[in-house]
Amino acid sequence: MITVQTDGDLRLITLARPEKANALTEAMLQDLITAVTAARTAGAKALILTGMGKVFSAGADLDAAKAGLAISPLWETLSTAIADFPGLTIAALNGTLAGGACGMALACDLRLALPGAKVFYPVMRLGYLPQPSDPARLAALIGPARAKMILMTGARIDATEALTWGLIDRITAPETLLETARSLCADVLHADPGHVSAIKQLVPKAVPSRHGKLGCHQPQSEQGDRDERAS
Repeated sequence: MITVQTDGDLRLITLARPEKANALTEAMLQDLITAVTAARTAGAKALILTGMGKVFSAGADLDAAKAGLAISPLWETLSTAIADFPGLTIAALNGTLAGGACGMALACDLRLALPGAKVFYPVMRLGYLPQPSDPARLAALIGPARAKMILMTGARIDATEALTWGLIDRITAPETLLETARSLCADVLHADPGHVSAIKQLVPKAVPSRHGKLGCHQPQSEQGDRDERAS
């Protein structure tokens, strides 16, 4: 229940279960992982994730969640595949982003949203832990206190507040959402893939540490300069 559109070196992946608010099933997660992996293998330079209908995704399908999907490693596998994609990744949020679906959006390089979109991650109320990488990615974007507000209080953040916080990067009208996402990919699509990857690697990202927690990864050259100054 996803679709994949190829446009040269751009892949548009769409959640296609609008009658269920794009609630994610195990099969959908598997298909998303396959699509992202295939895009990387094919040398795609840009990836856009969006959804059909008025909701980007309500998170896990409730029946599937109760059957064990809520604690499946597939969520982390998907967000890791997106985070490791060497090109530009954009979440084009056509509506509300909720629950486990937050992981794939947080793993993207950029997030666009419609004016009426909301973001919430009700793990406290539902009794589940967030995906392992999500708290650090969330805190890297909006800071620890606001990350706790989302994860621990169940706060629903509207698009305007999310933009102010840095949780999303731009608010756009419904009719221009994908056009805006595509326009942001233009320079990347005209560049050499090695150059795209090299620039992306210069930007620190949240990665697992040797203690199993996430921290801010510094590019090797920058870290080397810092170690030399400290010696």
